[in-house]
Amino acid sequence: MVEWCLPQDIDLEGVEFKSMASGSHKIQSDFIHQLETPGHYSHLAAFYEDKKGVLHAGPGRGGSLPPVYWLPSIHRYMYPEMKITHPAGCMSQFIKFFGEQILILWKFALLRKRILIFSPPPVGVVCYRVYCCCCLANVSLPGIGGAIPESKPFFYVNVADIESLEVEVSYVACTTEKIFEEKRELYDVYVDNQNVKTHHGHLQPLLRINSADREKYRRLNEQRQMLLYSQELEDDYTPCEEDLFVLFFLEQNNRIFQTLLEVSASQDKTLTAEHARGMGLDPQGDRSFLMDLLEAYGIDVMLVIDNPCCP
Repeated sequence: MVEWCLPQDIDLEGVEFKSMASGSHKIQSDFIHQLETPGHYSHLAAFYEDKKGVLHAGPGRGGSLPPVYWLPSIHRYMYPEMKITHPAGCMSQFIKFFGEQILILWKFALLRKRILIFSPPPVGVVCYRVYCCCCLANVSLPGIGGAIPESKPFFYVNVADIESLEVEVSYVACTTEKIFEEKRELYDVYVDNQNVKTHHGHLQPLLRINSADREKYRRLNEQRQMLLYSQELEDDYTPCEEDLFVLFFLEQNNRIFQTLLEVSASQDKTLTAEHARGMGLDPQGDRSFLMDLLEAYGIDVMLVIDNPCCP
């Protein structure tokens, strides 16, 4: 039953398919993030502020919900519709779940690929993985991303969304519908629990973890440990783990694009192995990723890193 909606004449046909994830009859509780018009939540926020004193929280929910934190220092780099939709700790769970493979997801997210995450119910935690994936590709440099579509966080999708997904060129979404795996025209990257795969031959090299990826993962965990230590000391201001996670990849992305822009503005426009290492990339292992990145963002440089597979 729909208790309230705005605008009142909105078409809600098929909403029951979006509200009940496939297989949800097998579990006791779940929640679903849906995103039809990203960013337009002012009316909902106003409604909540007006009614939160009288809205019934439901049995057993009272103060048992996980805390939700604002991220004041980095929220300008995040999707506006997601500032308050994730719980504390979801980044930590994301890192623990995927391990070093978050660097694989990072590359696909930065390339604005269509990423579909499959998982059986409950789907709520998988919606958080969609959110975390989107946070991997933030760039704050001016002039970057204008020629490439922004990756849309669709959160939960099902068979009722197939027509919508057919026209999307960049998104991150999750589903409980196994049939999606067979519909390869709808996605570039398919994530089945911790198994990240792609059916595109030219993207296969991006599935391999290289030495630079391991180094980035080591640095990320090192910074997380330092954060935990500082929290134990109870400093006056200690950034939360979400801040650290988003800023880690934001700085990594900015360093890559800053170097690429500087090389493209140089006289010879030559990108060397030394440049790759300076960007925190593996000159050989990330060669394919770099080529895809240059093409996707329309950056005019000449890659002169030798391919060891070719004489």
